[in-house]
Amino acid sequence: MRKHLGIEHSRFSILLASLFAVAFLASVSAAQSPTPRPTPPDNGAIKIKTDLVTVTATVTDLYDRYISGLKKDAFTVYDNDEKQEITFFSDSDAPVSLAIIFDVSGSMNGEKINKARHALSRFIATSHPMDEYFLIAFNNKAQLLLDRSRDGEAVLKKLTLVEPKKDTALYDAVYLGVEKVMRGSHQKKAVLIISDGQDNASRYNFGEVRRLLKESDVVAYSIGIQGRNDAASEVGLQGQAFLDEISNVTGGRSFYPDSDVEMDEIFERIALELRHQYSIGYTPKDFVPNGKWRKVKVKVKRPRGLPRLTVRARDGYYASPASDYR
Repeated sequence: MRKHLGIEHSRFSILLASLFAVAFLASVSAAQSPTPRPTPPDNGAIKIKTDLVTVTATVTDLYDRYISGLKKDAFTVYDNDEKQEITFFSDSDAPVSLAIIFDVSGSMNGEKINKARHALSRFIATSHPMDEYFLIAFNNKAQLLLDRSRDGEAVLKKLTLVEPKKDTALYDAVYLGVEKVMRGSHQKKAVLIISDGQDNASRYNFGEVRRLLKESDVVAYSIGIQGRNDAASEVGLQGQAFLDEISNVTGGRSFYPDSDVEMDEIFERIALELRHQYSIGYTPKDFVPNGKWRKVKVKVKRPRGLPRLTVRARDGYYASPASDYR
């Protein structure tokens, strides 16, 4: 009789333990899976898309002077030849996240680097006081010397400690600069490339750098620092072609100063341009995140009393998901 009671008690204990285990697992599952919320009825409420395309536009007149103060209705944007509704517009003097990409390779020795440093000081003095800097120096490899700083003097001090030597990894430096500035805190983003344009040590190639720039809403400005014999040489022409191409595809510009005075003026001009740009945003009507290239054309209507105007902006983007660079 005691043996029978013992068996029954054992079975009861096993059953009770099993019930506790099932209850515990059910409670854990309920904690991990949020309570489903009822789906609200589709009653015609507005659904907001997040595929906003932003374009930075620079407007100049016949004398290459910056034109500010234009209103949204002065601009027209076409995406794949279809007119778009502008849903975001700003012409404020907003700060920029800027990657300064400075060539410290052997080809920049002598007076080249000293002139570039001096001109950069003019650029920083003219820039927005809240600009955010990333400083990348490069010779045979790209090095991040300053990460996310608003101290322009710190940028210049860093460059005084660097001496030009070794080969040139320009493509790697531009790639790193774009990646860094895309994670900057300001909406406006740009890279400033100070180099002779030559490359002989990069892991990335020209096509990869160009693709990254076309995927990102980063405006590239290039200052070609060339010696007397550089411009006529084959290497010098190749370097100039690279700087021209990466600037043009982003809506930026490339410059090749012939004198110290001209170099100072160009650096100051770029700083002023960054402070006189328009930010335009729209949601493409037929956007599909298929990775294909979409053409963008920005037009500006000349207000009465002004001469003919010119607008510069990037010429397109890849239709990537909203989480990608765009």
